[in-house]
Amino acid sequence: MNYLTNEKLVIVGAGGMIGSNMAQTALMLGLTPNICLYDIFEPGVHGVAEEIYHCAFPGANVTWTVDPAVAFKDAKYIISSGGAPRKDGMTREDLLKGNCKIAAEFGDNIKKYCPDVKHVVVIFNPADVTALTALIHSGLKPAQLTSLAALDSTRLQEALAQEFGVQQDKVTGAHTYGGHGEQMAVFASQVKIDGKPLSEMGLSAEKFEEIKHNTIQGGSNIIKLRGRSSFQSPAYNAVKMIEAAMGGDPFTLPAGTYVNCDKCGFKNVMMAMPTTIDASGVHFTAPKGTDEEMAALNSSYEHLCKMRDEIIGLGIIPAVADWKSENPNL
Repeated sequence: MNYLTNEKLVIVGAGGMIGSNMAQTALMLGLTPNICLYDIFEPGVHGVAEEIYHCAFPGANVTWTVDPAVAFKDAKYIISSGGAPRKDGMTREDLLKGNCKIAAEFGDNIKKYCPDVKHVVVIFNPADVTALTALIHSGLKPAQLTSLAALDSTRLQEALAQEFGVQQDKVTGAHTYGGHGEQMAVFASQVKIDGKPLSEMGLSAEKFEEIKHNTIQGGSNIIKLRGRSSFQSPAYNAVKMIEAAMGGDPFTLPAGTYVNCDKCGFKNVMMAMPTTIDASGVHFTAPKGTDEEMAALNSSYEHLCKMRDEIIGLGIIPAVADWKSENPNL
């Protein structure tokens, strides 16, 4: 089997459903044979490793460990789903304190054991602030660390495809920006349905509000339907993000990225933007939308600032003015 690279990929939280799906997906897509499965829960990660061995992927060199020093040593790519999962009735923000403490330790392990890592994807909630915490603690450059935000856009795309009876990939430009949470900003002004602008499709304002609501509550709906939070879709999209960083096809769905942009008016946050991930890292441009869409984005940004300030207040990350002392790349 031909692999995209031979460099080491570490999957953090590999004992969970997202982590185990990521391991299988990475091997099925031929990213790298050298995958290390890391989790603090020994029976879980051991069991996942055994399952992967039983798949008998040609040329695979899969290892597992509960020791971060072993897991992170020589890592060139990392995906972390290593936080507490969201349960029924919880918002992503309910996970803030505990998961940001986990993210701080994760960033510290990167700085200590693999400071020359090439790209890191953070996918445990609330992803905007866990990724920001990991970035500050890791010492990495902003282009080297992204968070998962694509699911909000793919949920919007799916809802519009079902509404108009077209294949999902015939819906283009369906994106959400800002936070990966209840305050996400849903952008529809660039949407096309099989090449035709959404504005010409006769969609009522009431119906679009319903679609927007269902998009925002998409993760909660999965929990209600399956009794647990999403795992197949975040696993697949996270692996596609790291595949792009390895030099595969660029990843062009929105990703969470560090933004400190006077021109955009957004400073010192991780947030979903129009992004491209490739072998040189993540690159973003300023979103374009209607006045209403931009107002929603500004509201989402303000919410992200409040969550950021909350974890500053908890002492998990330093005050913004002191970030450079922790990470000179910021």
